[in-house]
Amino acid sequence: MRHIWWLLVPAMLSLAAPAAARPRDDALSGAIRCGVIADSRQWLDCYYGAAQPVRAALGLGSALPAQIALAASPPSGGPLHDEAVRNEVVGAAAACMREAGDRPWLDCYYTAAMPMRVQLGLSASQTPARPLPAPAPLLVTAQPPPAPAAKPAGLPPMPRRVGILGGLFNDPKPVVRDMPMQSFVLDSKGAFTVTLIDGEIWEQSPEDEVYHRARWRREASKMRVTITPDTMHIFIMMVSGEGYIYKVHRIH
Repeated sequence: MRHIWWLLVPAMLSLAAPAAARPRDDALSGAIRCGVIADSRQWLDCYYGAAQPVRAALGLGSALPAQIALAASPPSGGPLHDEAVRNEVVGAAAACMREAGDRPWLDCYYTAAMPMRVQLGLSASQTPARPLPAPAPLLVTAQPPPAPAAKPAGLPPMPRRVGILGGLFNDPKPVVRDMPMQSFVLDSKGAFTVTLIDGEIWEQSPEDEVYHRARWRREASKMRVTITPDTMHIFIMMVSGEGYIYKVHRIH
């Protein structure tokens, strides 16, 4: 009985969605196909990969290749985890059809995934604030802190990425732990480049900009950063005093 709802969604799409909404139809159909995946974290990546038709129609950067591959051919087998949360996510995504434009629809689709992100411990907020208009480029340079932390001797080596399933079955150690920023730059879309006090430079991943725009207004020296390896060969960054996570990669 609990699976009947999944069978009704395609019929709802055919009745409620106009013919011009094909990219979002394809995206939601792809999200439904992800339902055969047993692991919830892998299911979430498949859900994000399913949004690729809409991202392409909007001229946005592609989702991660691994996410697109999961959505194209979801692996099946094993008992499904967190079925109630999955149903909540897909139900909310189906309700996004009320959005007239594809960009608001995409924002709604990503917001619908928040219950699963919370279930997996990927976000402290179940209903994040809707992104504000993108600010003008802003450079914030840290003022010397009252008690400067001792800098490591020399620039640390580039971190090693964990495997595609890294972080699912263990707890990777942070490559940066509670380190103050030296400065940060926000571009016109809210994407950021962060310089830490030890000289490391980290940049927000392009696929993360659409649903995790930075809106920092504090001085850089008052924000402390922790960066940890995660699945799909990515790194996630958390900033003190926030409930969001950001996908980043190191460029220096």
